[in-house]
Amino acid sequence: MRHLLLAALAVTSSLPASAADPQVEAMAATVDAKVLAWRRDLHQHPELGNREVRTARQVAEHLRALGFDDIRTGVATTGVTAVLRGGKPGPRIALRADMDALPVTERSDLPFASKATATFRGEAVGVMHACGHDAHTAILMGVAEALAKARADLPGEILFVFQPAEEGPPDGEAGGASEMLRQGLFAGFKPEAIFGLHVFSTLNAGQVGWRSGPAMAASDRFNIVVQGRQTHGSRPWGGVDPIVAAADMIGTAQTIVSRRQNISRLPVVVSFGAIKGGIRYNIIPDSVELIGTIRTFDDGMRDAVFADLANVAEKVAAAHGATVVAKIPDKPGNPVTYNDSALTERVVPSLRKAVGEANVVAMDLNMGAEDFSFYAREVPGFFFFVGATPRGQDALRAPSNHSPAFFLDEDALKVGTRAMLQLVLDHQRGTGA
Repeated sequence: MRHLLLAALAVTSSLPASAADPQVEAMAATVDAKVLAWRRDLHQHPELGNREVRTARQVAEHLRALGFDDIRTGVATTGVTAVLRGGKPGPRIALRADMDALPVTERSDLPFASKATATFRGEAVGVMHACGHDAHTAILMGVAEALAKARADLPGEILFVFQPAEEGPPDGEAGGASEMLRQGLFAGFKPEAIFGLHVFSTLNAGQVGWRSGPAMAASDRFNIVVQGRQTHGSRPWGGVDPIVAAADMIGTAQTIVSRRQNISRLPVVVSFGAIKGGIRYNIIPDSVELIGTIRTFDDGMRDAVFADLANVAEKVAAAHGATVVAKIPDKPGNPVTYNDSALTERVVPSLRKAVGEANVVAMDLNMGAEDFSFYAREVPGFFFFVGATPRGQDALRAPSNHSPAFFLDEDALKVGTRAMLQLVLDHQRGTGA
């Protein structure tokens, strides 16, 4: 970890010379140190979805200090939105950053490592920005300041969206992008396009990734409760063992992807993320709970997986003499994150200008999911990726987003700031492609 610590603490000058226009470079340079400081502070003080009180307060105070208009707080519980009006006529667009952290206990020796804890699904957990939302928030705060300084020459209007609960709200609560839209995010300000970014472990620092059309998968959660009958562990015939039934169910469910779906057309994932049942070594419990995720890129395949998993749950449980309550999905999930093809064609040249053509990577389908997808269903959207893994390290082997060992090379902050600024200015001036 020592080399990671040194890399993280360095306010680096190792960012390769970019092709960004001199104005963008000058604008970004004025906020680089602040973006770095904001990111480290947010990383040390992470907050779970719908609980981003401290983060939202800092964002709102910053936007007020910049003189933004129409500042709203408490949107979808803790969201913050504001409008920057340029001094020249031009398009209306929106920029989005997510603010929430994950129930993950950080494993690093960084001096600003998270020591935060919280309660999640009734359990005490560590809290960590294991997905990089601290970087997203800090970058967008920096972009806001840089553009505010140039507002006299800025065409158009920009809606800044600092969103809570991208990772999902707590059970029983509403949140995230869908809730911001339900509460009227675009009611008074309908942008013609929306942009977002995500730091990503499978790219190296200095790289930017993009994809036209479907980019990230639809994501759905499921909850399956297998109901048996409790008995002593020495007398399994005296009850109905939900653990054995659940194990059989998990194994059989793997055939949904391997034998039921045409994955030569589009990929599908069915993953079990948690198994909960029992409390003592010699007691077979009454029930076992299974929760997990389904990832798809096609609505028909999505519906078929729902039906197949429900069928597996019911029939396998019955074969063991158990019953089952299956919620598949357990609530509405995220649709496919889709990058508008015309918008993508227009803005990718700006990414190449910002970081150099060799550093802009066309990416494969990503089985991860993003609730940015809800915005991109309302208006054309473009969502891109910023490399997080240090140069020279194999990005495909680096700890992934959501890992307790996830590590952000802080050069990603500079790259993200410049890429977003270049994209915004080119789009607003009509000089992208």
